[in-house]
Amino acid sequence: MEDSPNISRLRARLGGKILDSHAFRGDDTIVVAREELREVFRFLKEDPQLDLSFLTDITAVDYLGRKTPRFEVVYHLYSLKAGHRLRVKVPVPQEDPTVDSLVPLWKGANWLEREVWDMFGIRFHGHPDLRRGLLYEEFEGHPLRKDYPVNQRQPLVAERELAGTFVDQRSDNKLLQLQQKLTAKR
Repeated sequence: MEDSPNISRLRARLGGKILDSHAFRGDDTIVVAREELREVFRFLKEDPQLDLSFLTDITAVDYLGRKTPRFEVVYHLYSLKAGHRLRVKVPVPQEDPTVDSLVPLWKGANWLEREVWDMFGIRFHGHPDLRRGLLYEEFEGHPLRKDYPVNQRQPLVAERELAGTFVDQRSDNKLLQLQQKLTAKR
């Protein structure tokens, strides 16, 4: 497979920082070492010809038993001006599942990195608030890891009060009050 014009440009500018690349049916992908992550992403965002200014998604892949290193963090970028996309993969070893946070470059990376931490257990160095977002804090493990025991019982936690929502202990009363108001208006 031949490189696309964008990958050729990246190889010319970033050289050995790109470990691997491929282009297939307009889908450009590069692989970058985690030590080069921030520098490469700053270039991708700020280069006027690439203009990959929109971080659309961050996810991860667990290759347990199939590939080394075990994990890859996968970033999806999009150029709003040029209409092209780029996938960036960063290999992450099981022994030290960490990469640098991209929150300094994209504020929107905050939630996306928290989701990857929650589901895969990959930490983002320099993240301003790395905590669970989809699961509760007492949840044990990371459910999208291939070795997560699906029959594992999670610790039971007391229901928490969430003042001002339908989840708190007053929810029955709030629902009753809403029904009474609707009935009174008729």
